[in-house]
Amino acid sequence: MISLSLAEIASIVGGQQYDIPDEGRRVTGPVVADSRAVGPGSLFVAFAGERADGHDFARGAVEAGAVAVLAARPVGVPAIVVDDVTAALGALARAVVERLGTTVVGLTGSAGKTSTKDLLAQLLQRHGPTVWPEGNLNNEIGLPLTALRADETTRHLVLEMGARGVGHIRYLAGLTPPKVGLVLNVGSAHIGEFGGREQIAAAKGELVEALPSAAEGGIAVLNADDPYVRAMAVRTTARTVLFGEAADAAVRAENVRLTELGQPAFTLHTPSGCSDVTMRLYGEHHVSNALAAAAVAHELGMPVDEIASALSEAGTLSRWRMEVTERADGVTVVNDAYNANPESMRAALRALVAMGAAAKAKGGRTWAVLGEMAELGEESLAEHDAVGRLVVRLNVSKLVAVGGAEAAWLDMGAKNEGSWGEESVHVSDARAAVDLLRSELRPGDVVLVKASRSVGLERVAAALLDNGGAAGAGAEGGAASR
Repeated sequence: MISLSLAEIASIVGGQQYDIPDEGRRVTGPVVADSRAVGPGSLFVAFAGERADGHDFARGAVEAGAVAVLAARPVGVPAIVVDDVTAALGALARAVVERLGTTVVGLTGSAGKTSTKDLLAQLLQRHGPTVWPEGNLNNEIGLPLTALRADETTRHLVLEMGARGVGHIRYLAGLTPPKVGLVLNVGSAHIGEFGGREQIAAAKGELVEALPSAAEGGIAVLNADDPYVRAMAVRTTARTVLFGEAADAAVRAENVRLTELGQPAFTLHTPSGCSDVTMRLYGEHHVSNALAAAAVAHELGMPVDEIASALSEAGTLSRWRMEVTERADGVTVVNDAYNANPESMRAALRALVAMGAAAKAKGGRTWAVLGEMAELGEESLAEHDAVGRLVVRLNVSKLVAVGGAEAAWLDMGAKNEGSWGEESVHVSDARAAVDLLRSELRPGDVVLVKASRSVGLERVAAALLDNGGAAGAGAEGGAASR
């Protein structure tokens, strides 16, 4: 973060200073909400989480080098105390971004946000110093924490914006007003909370509504292949740029194909020329993500050849998103267990089929180890049934449905579509899935593991890649509560 005195911070957030011997002391290090991430010069932000209260870690944070704590109450160490810590963090981010004048790129969508953010970061950092979220820090806490990592050298600030209701993206865009707004798609993720695709589109479109006008440099980058997103052009005064495979897209892909390994290749067309791309990522769904990132990068001045080169070299920066690992015995494990919705589930299954084509020719099999897609509301039964049926239609060799009622619907969909014998199996939990897989897998098999984050199926992938591992190993520790 840029250097600010405690007095300046208190003024920005409207807080009272407690136990501060020298209000001229400056925050020069990162702003963090996890006491384990504190370093010299940090500002530690204390949130009261469900599992732990950050105020309890305040003294340890200061002892570790934090200059002060942003808190909701006095904590016995230097602190700036406010009524609402979340609002204060947002106000601080807004003030810092306004002072920096960096180019803010906001992106949203029902699926592919994190993968696109990772691609865009790898493109833009070739064009100048770039800050982007680690993982999927896309809410009212994660977004300002990301923004506060920017400093005077930062040229591009890429921010992922998630929403669980109307008004959320409007709030986030108000914290860090974007110059460029990228909308990927309108799908069925969280449809149970929103109530329908129209409501999701209304929420996602808040990003383009927040952009400055075309005369002021605002740019809305919209998916030409998604009718809900394309229609957002009328909701903004910014200049509109379309990406996709549609003929009228300014940035588009032609001659799209998959390599023998299931990696997408295509010819990238832009208003300034074209160039060939062969990606290191897996699955045709990454073509749309790549075009989205390319469109933004092109608008920010990157040459097409450099964009194509960066896309061809880009890897996965975030965990558990189509992570492909081949074991010593020839079994390939695809860990895509970070999250799932109907669109991303279908994309992952098609990627599995493409990756498994060569393996099947040599006697290998494709395995889909799937769990619940959460927050689908009244659509849940139909969507899980449809995914189960798709597994059969795509000729995936084996389905292992893991969990409760939703997994049973996956299994039933497969059976109703024509799965027979033990092509589809329903097991109760991750441990049972691992036991089954360990007894059945053979060299050449390709295994996809995917479900919503709450299911924790990354434990299955981890156990399959750890000869001595157990399916019951704990999931990733949550730092948000600290």
